[in-house]
Amino acid sequence: MSVPLGRVTVAEALALPVLRRGLPEVVGGRAGLDRPLRWVHAGEVPNIASLLRGGELLLTTGMGIARRADGQRRFVAELAERDVAALVVELGGAFETLPRALVEAAEARGLPLVALRREVLFVAVTEAVHTELVNRQYALLRRGDEIHRELVALMLDGHGVPGVLRALAEHVGNPVLLEDGDGSLLFHAGPAGGAPDAVAAWETARGRAAGVPWRGVLARPVATGTQARPGQLVALPLERPLDALAEVAVERAAGIVSLALLRTRQEDELRARERGELLADLAEGRIAAGEAVAQARAVGFPDARELLPLAAEAGGGPPPAAGAWEAALADARHALEGRGASVLLGSGRVPGRLLALVALREPAARPGAADAVAAALRGALARRLGPREVAVAAGRAVGWEEAGAALALAADGAACAVALPAAAWHDVDALELSRLLWRWREDPELAALVERTLGPLIAHDRRRAHRLLPTLEALCAHGGRKAETARALHLNRQALYRRIERIERLLAVDLDDPRALLRLHVALEARRYAGELPQATERRAPARDARQIVPSRAPSRAASLAGRRRDDRRRRR
Repeated sequence: MSVPLGRVTVAEALALPVLRRGLPEVVGGRAGLDRPLRWVHAGEVPNIASLLRGGELLLTTGMGIARRADGQRRFVAELAERDVAALVVELGGAFETLPRALVEAAEARGLPLVALRREVLFVAVTEAVHTELVNRQYALLRRGDEIHRELVALMLDGHGVPGVLRALAEHVGNPVLLEDGDGSLLFHAGPAGGAPDAVAAWETARGRAAGVPWRGVLARPVATGTQARPGQLVALPLERPLDALAEVAVERAAGIVSLALLRTRQEDELRARERGELLADLAEGRIAAGEAVAQARAVGFPDARELLPLAAEAGGGPPPAAGAWEAALADARHALEGRGASVLLGSGRVPGRLLALVALREPAARPGAADAVAAALRGALARRLGPREVAVAAGRAVGWEEAGAALALAADGAACAVALPAAAWHDVDALELSRLLWRWREDPELAALVERTLGPLIAHDRRRAHRLLPTLEALCAHGGRKAETARALHLNRQALYRRIERIERLLAVDLDDPRALLRLHVALEARRYAGELPQATERRAPARDARQIVPSRAPSRAASLAGRRRDDRRRRR
């Protein structure tokens, strides 16, 4: 059977066999039975209170208690002022029953008053309670050492301060928050399935609303390394009371977090992670708009009616290391704030992804704000990581109620834009088709569509030096308009017509047909995300009649007539 952790309460002491044999009866101050005991003391002198320090279970036969009512009230008052845990009086010596004045005074002061109906050995009571205290303290310290080792292991395994705080929240069963020296929120974590309004409760606990600290909060100082004043690690009793184990766990975690912050200066990284968690929760619909506003205010983002949702995705290789990515985000945030911009910017839950909300004075300021964020981010990444491809997607200007859905669209837009031609930033509205195809990237039907529609052309370009896919891409990009396509490719029209004819023969299509052109355009866009299937293309081609892929050099009468009609239309243009 496991030993309970921490302190022994008055009620638990009365339940020990050595006291149960005395037939204890609580006659006053029952509300204080949950008081913790520090020690057990026995005495029979009137001024016994002056010899105590608080937290004692006082055992007496009543010889030192006055016989007059006023003396009895004074006796209780002096014990209460010393914060004595409980008064236990053995009957049969000085008193056959406890005086009414003594009982009333104990009830008024909230001091547990216990009558023992049978004689017990006070030394046996002292030994039993002290043994229980030592055993529980030892169990508490042992459990605290286990938690300390777990938190250190998380730090050594690279989970950092966020991992330590998440584990701490699970151990104490309540939200924990890390403040910097100025009282701003650096990061917070809660237990699985815990209360979602931890940040609002934290603001109340700090005294902003109530004017005094919230009772039951645990707070321990944390050295941050960049500020003269220490920060704080705070645990809030939202789910359950914070017990002795919670105190030990918070104490151990505060030391680990202090060392981590002093060594690595993680404040900017934690700010980026905290803001990123808020923005990710908002985008995933895990947090209501009202709570998001409160959390945004807690991390320093001003109230704003118009918001610009943005997302960015780092491409061109493996995701950047977390520390360098967060440092780049901090640089970008400082650069934007230096220009007077109000931006809520943080790391997403996907490595190499950024989410942001920018406060706008008016919707018309959207293009300038998107330009500023994109430029600041690229500059910061170039300084921290060297040249790096970054796709930025900006949504419409929205209010807080629509911000979550708009952020989700921007995140998808940035992810799909990595495969698109470079741009200062991409408008989410213009990415609808690309975003849809990107979401289907794992569906084998998308790859099959590319193969069925473009397979022969892909196979041709793999074998030939003169590639035709760029011509088809340019034609689709210009809506089938041949004059603009020729200018874009720096070709004369006759050269472009010859290429178009070759494409039509390979794919057995009429590129003057808008529906055929649309189908090819969708396939070209899908190819960015599904890729080619070269093995399937090469494998199938020999098994099929070549006429199904490449029309015969001796076309049918109908095909010849269709070709002459196309030539006539081109000449008229």
